[in-house]
This record gives sequence, structure tokens and C-alpha cells, in this order.
Amino acid sequence: MGMYAGLKPEDSKRWGQFTTIKGNAGALARRGLAAGQIVYCSPLVDPYQPAERDRPLMPAILEAVIRNPPDVFVIQTRGSLIVRDLDLLREVARATTLRVSYSVTTDREDVRRRYEPHCSPITERLGVIRELREAGLETYATLAPILPCDPERLAQMAVEASGRDLIGDPLHIRATKPRGATTRAVAFEIARRNGELDWFEPEFQRRLVDTIRMTAAKAGIEFIIGTSGFGRLARRAKAATCAGARRLSSG
Repeated sequence: MGMYAGLKPEDSKRWGQFTTIKGNAGALARRGLAAGQIVYCSPLVDPYQPAERDRPLMPAILEAVIRNPPDVFVIQTRGSLIVRDLDLLREVARATTLRVSYSVTTDREDVRRRYEPHCSPITERLGVIRELREAGLETYATLAPILPCDPERLAQMAVEASGRDLIGDPLHIRATKPRGATTRAVAFEIARRNGELDWFEPEFQRRLVDTIRMTAAKAGIEFIIGTSGFGRLARRAKAATCAGARRLSSG
């Protein structure tokens, strides 16, 4: 995978083949952050992707959040590197409403290796969720996109790790996205080669969501999909008190 220092018009057509480095991200955050904002970091680009290990940008961004806290700061990732910044994240949580959305896509390692070969193993991701939770951070297991799995087992694992409502989305439920880059074509080809095309079918996905929702309900947990679920992460603290902040008795 290449690393680039600037965006190009054709980049959306080569999604997943490169990493764009914005070296002044910390300085931009210091200038742009302010009270009253809701900041979602980031629905398109994982802030803790492997390139962050070699070219760390998040520590400076988190320090900027601490200095100029917005009302809400959300981090969405599937990278285990987030635990590197645990001390800074605790400071962020003291300064503002911090929520971590941590992606767990399947309970099967063979599937993870096919669709997400550069991402952390599933057991490692669940361990990260537990570590963030034990550190007192508001951390959600995000089942998105839901890859081929045992849905009941996946839900049980996610609930056990997070102790909170689950948020998620089936595998590229829309044939196209109204904006932004998409990896749907690549995922579709992987699914075709492995006899998993039913995971793209709306009726199959509806049954999948129902199974996860019922499994979560047995533990007193909700499973919310799509914009309704992800929108909860960005709510201001007062509006979010009844939106999935419950913990299991073991938490």
C-alpha cells in the first residue's frame, strides 16, 4: 500500500490502495476545534490504520481536543493501535464526551483474513474493547460491516466485551453510496469466489439483523443499525443518557 501526502481527484477510485498523510493534522485541529462542535473521527478513514504506527498523527489531534474540547468527540476504528494512546484518551474523556466505536465484523478468522487481511484478528479486537472499557471509556462494539459469521455468536462476543448496546450495518446494504468511496465491488468479488453472495441479499440481511437483535435483547441490550445507530454516537451527553450507555452488571 502506498503512502501519499495529498489528495488527487481519482483517489476515490483507488480506495484501499493508498494512505493519504496530512502531516499538519494536529495544527489544523488546534485551530479548528471549539466548544459546541460534534466531531466524528472518522466515518471514512480509520484513524488507527497501520500507517499511524509509522507516521503518528492521533496524539497531536487528541492533545488538540484536550486543549479545545468540542461537545462530543467520536473515534471510529478497528485498529488495536488505539491502546497506545490510552492515557491521552482518558484525558480527552475528562475534557469532553468521548465515545469509541470499535468495529468487530465477524467471529471467524478465515473470513477476517479474506475480507480484512490487514486488520487485527477478531480476538485481539475484542481484547481492545475490554481494555478500553476497563479504562472507563465509553466504548461500543460496532458490527459493521457484518461479514459472513455465526450471528448469534458474534453478538454474544460483542455484548460480553462491551457491555453496551450494539451498533452495526449489514455488508454494504446499498448497491451504491450517495457519496464517498466504497469497497463494495471488491467485497462482492470476494463473496462471489467463496459462495457468500447471499450476504448481499436484503431478505438475508433482514434475518441476520433480527437474529443479532434477538440475541442482544436476551442480555438486555439493543442492536441498532444504520444512521440511527451511528447517530447515537454523536449525540450530546444529555441526549445520550438513554441511548445505549447501560452497562451489564459485570461491568
